[in-house]
Amino acid sequence: MNEKRFLTLADVGEVLNISSSQTYALVRSGELPAIQVGGRGQWRVESAKLEEYIAGAYRKAAAARSAMPMDSTMPWEKAADA
Repeated sequence: MNEKRFLTLADVGEVLNISSSQTYALVRSGELPAIQVGGRGQWRVESAKLEEYIAGAYRKAAAARSAMPMDSTMPWEKAADA
């Protein structure tokens, strides 16, 4: 088992393919649980918490899709029709 238990915010951003400021905003808002470690208070995210966050994002996306009417047009499709 070579997986790291804790990830830096840079590692998290790489996994999610988002910027460092977006990663920090997720932590700062509490949406993604993290801890501060060391004398400089650097943020770390537990790998399990990141996986829980990703699973929750999939659930949220599925709920949003199921709430959409089957014949609804996406906003970008409306612009293409005009």
